[in-house]
Formats: sequence, structure tokens, C-alpha cells
Amino acid sequence: MTIHHLALTTDWTHAQHTGEYRISTLGRTLDQEGFIHCSRDLDQLHGVHTTFYSHLTEPLLILDIDPTGLDIRTENGFPHLYGPLPVTAVTATRPYTR
Repeated sequence: MTIHHLALTTDWTHAQHTGEYRISTLGRTLDQEGFIHCSRDLDQLHGVHTTFYSHLTEPLLILDIDPTGLDIRTENGFPHLYGPLPVTAVTATRPYTR
């Protein structure tokens, strides 16, 4: 199973330098929120984009995540990652396009 996260390109670039991704959702860090918001499928991800990211002009990426060994909990229908996302758990990235 793969889960997904919508990321600002600048946030993902920073994570590649530090080894871990620590952004929960737009404008909120893991430390502020307590977990990283993810999506179970691309339809759910598109809903997240429409609700929270559609006003942005900065390029977005879809992070495909292998949840093996990560503390993933499903809450309100969404997978949440409790803890930082190691860049090694990201199996692919691609530009987000609607």
C-alpha cells in the first residue's frame, strides 16, 4: 500500500538536505500539528488540494510514501503519520497537476 502527501517543492527540497520531512500541511509543521497529514489515494489528495492548496502558485509535488515501519494511524478517513517522514520512505515524487 502506498499513501500520499502533497508538498511544496521548496519543503521537499529542504527535506532532502536534512534527511526528513517535517511539514504537516500548508503552513503547519509536524511540531505544531503533532502528525503529518497524508491521503490514502489520489482522489482524496485532490480534495485536499481543492480545500487547502488551490490558491497557491508555487509548484506542488505528490510524495508517494511506503508506510512500512512508520507510525501511521487512520483518523477521520485520512492516514496520519506520527513522527517525521524519512526521505528514504518516499518511493517517488511527481509534480501535482489537476
